[in-house]
Amino acid sequence: MTTIVEPPPSDLERNTPPIWNASGLGSRNLPTSKRRTRGHNFRNSRANISQLGDPELVDSVLSDRSIQLPRIVRLEGLQSFDSKASNRSTGSATLGRMMPDHIERRVTEVVVDRMADVPVVALQGPRSVGKSTVMNQIARQHGATVINLDLPDVRDAVKADPQRAIRQPGTVFIDEYQRLPDLLDVIKAEVDAEFRPGKFVLTGSTRFDALPRSTQTLTGRIHFVSIWPFSQGELAGTRETFLDVAVTEPERIPTGLGAGSSYEDYAERICAGGMPVAIRSSRGRNRWFDDYATSALQRDVAAISSLRRGTELPTLFARLAGQTAQPLNITAAATDVDIQVSTASSYVTLLENLFLIHRLPAWGRNLRSRATAHPKVHVVDSGLAARLLRITPERLTRRDPAALTEFGHLLETFVVGELLKQASWSDNVTALGHWRTHDGQEVDLVIERDDGVVTGFEVKTARKIDRKAASGLIALRDALGDQFNAGYILTTGDASYRYDDRIYVIPVDRLWQANHITAESTK
Repeated sequence: MTTIVEPPPSDLERNTPPIWNASGLGSRNLPTSKRRTRGHNFRNSRANISQLGDPELVDSVLSDRSIQLPRIVRLEGLQSFDSKASNRSTGSATLGRMMPDHIERRVTEVVVDRMADVPVVALQGPRSVGKSTVMNQIARQHGATVINLDLPDVRDAVKADPQRAIRQPGTVFIDEYQRLPDLLDVIKAEVDAEFRPGKFVLTGSTRFDALPRSTQTLTGRIHFVSIWPFSQGELAGTRETFLDVAVTEPERIPTGLGAGSSYEDYAERICAGGMPVAIRSSRGRNRWFDDYATSALQRDVAAISSLRRGTELPTLFARLAGQTAQPLNITAAATDVDIQVSTASSYVTLLENLFLIHRLPAWGRNLRSRATAHPKVHVVDSGLAARLLRITPERLTRRDPAALTEFGHLLETFVVGELLKQASWSDNVTALGHWRTHDGQEVDLVIERDDGVVTGFEVKTARKIDRKAASGLIALRDALGDQFNAGYILTTGDASYRYDDRIYVIPVDRLWQANHITAESTK
């Protein structure tokens, strides 16, 4: 049974900025019962409404910011978050999967910082990843309103008079701008008329350069910020700095035992992923992933593509999930789905433009004569990948040969995803890729700094490392010489130690531990 308890409005709600009024092209205050829910209360409602078990309802309700959601929804058997019971330093396998209502996103700082530099900041990433929540938080801090183009009446009003809609004092916040791509031309004109930092903040669920004519719009006026699913550190309430230290001061990564995450812990984290709605409701997670994989395609494909045989797209997506953490093989995927390779190639690009998959390019620089040029493919969220493959934590922990192979690919996607999240808010990353030679040496992730210095990361499911496991990083080190900063073998083991010259073994859970940095050398 569901019991809805509607308490009196809080001080925060009484002081909520007015909602953008589509009919009047202005702002007005709404009565409490219809006021937009923002900030803390909106996040409460996101958590609570996700428990209702209808993913389509969740998506439709959460996209309509003018709806006042119930602030407290109690379900039989639903556990509440207990901050004392949660493991804040490592967030064990439960993560409690009980979470605080407010999770601080590191990307918020990046957006605010970029607003001081450029006229237009675009926050882009997959649907339901938290873009609107971040935008609402920043808009509230600026005393501004958000133009939500996911709402048909708002979209129609803006389309009818776009100049009036966006000509406002202060920063203009526009949610899901890809729903009205012609608006970019109007934004360009406004920026050219008044070139000042922080004039517009946009969010989009479609890659900017995939939109019609967008490649010629806002060049030199816009900065893109990627938002990924929740990082493990964000879920645990820790501020992750592993990557910044790893690529600049590897001697500060400590030796010794880590948090002791078990094989089962990692299996649970992999299958949960980091999508906000999915991790808040373990009982309805699989159903949410199923609907998400379909609705994300149906909802946004029309904005950027005209498909003749779009029914194959979900099937192709599932086949690509089977290639996650492997070199992209479009021909094999096309054969599996029984479509032309050219069609499959366009579908792969479409999935990438919707931020559902990520192509990790081959890295080579002056080593290209030895390196392959094929990208690797990663599903953007390990939980989504696991569900597309119908893989559960229990299946991953069977440890039979098939399960070990699946675990290896999903663990790599999970770890590379965590590193890409940290890279998205780092100033120390210039280029990312993977390195794979024709003679079989490989490094799962290569990060290059501005000065050309390179750091490598290799993911292994084993708890103990031998020379073969380190061979890819050793080969890269020997090829680069002084341009090689360090290499890290990330394992499911417990110990951190230096394996060889500039080669370190690190437990995966060091990525999000709060205490992984030391002032002492690991020498």
